[in-house]
Amino acid sequence: MSIVKVLFFATLKEKAGVSQAELELPAGADVAALKRALYARFPQLPQQRSAMLVAVNREYAFDGDPVPDNAEVALFPPVSGGAADRPTVLAVTEGALDLDTLLAQITLPGTGAACFFTGVVRGVTARGDAHETQRLLYEAYKPMAEAKLRQVADEIRQRWPDVQGIAIVQRVGELLPGTPTVLVACTAAHRDTGVFEAARYAIDRLKEIVPIWKKEIGPGGEEWIEGHYVPAPGD
Repeated sequence: MSIVKVLFFATLKEKAGVSQAELELPAGADVAALKRALYARFPQLPQQRSAMLVAVNREYAFDGDPVPDNAEVALFPPVSGGAADRPTVLAVTEGALDLDTLLAQITLPGTGAACFFTGVVRGVTARGDAHETQRLLYEAYKPMAEAKLRQVADEIRQRWPDVQGIAIVQRVGELLPGTPTVLVACTAAHRDTGVFEAARYAIDRLKEIVPIWKKEIGPGGEEWIEGHYVPAPGD
């Protein structure tokens, strides 16, 4: 068996009636097992995926992710900078990207359209001389990156007020070819409300102002890939 510390925040703290608790889990438990144990002890917690986010040791975690012994688990509602009907999910994480979970977090009863962009590690890059990539190393200045993701979301809401939900999640660490690296998603009532343009803007703007870098590692050596955009005052 393993013991984990569970922290409750915002509305989930009110529903649980406590700010923290210790929970006993079977050895090798994953987040799905953690949730089952939580619901058994706190049946008043919401069981919709979109109503409760999980972080393990300060990283977003999903059902198949392991929960180590002595882990610090945080439970909280979706991170949102606006009204409850305009959900916003922003993260820089080492965990795998779960498209279904993120979509559920930004889908509302009136949602009829969702536009996604997902970046993937290329095994062969055609930039310059074609070359093989064995893996990428992503690095972020995380506190500033998360603040700039918030800025990107705010800019989207100013430009496309009909967008309902926004998710922008960037992975960091070493990633192999075929692995999703970033996920941008925007939802709206209809496809002609700017949802396509908003998703495109999000990934382009992320590449401009969010402090995240990647190193290509391949048979020919290693190289940090730097951009060309120089932020201006106001960026």
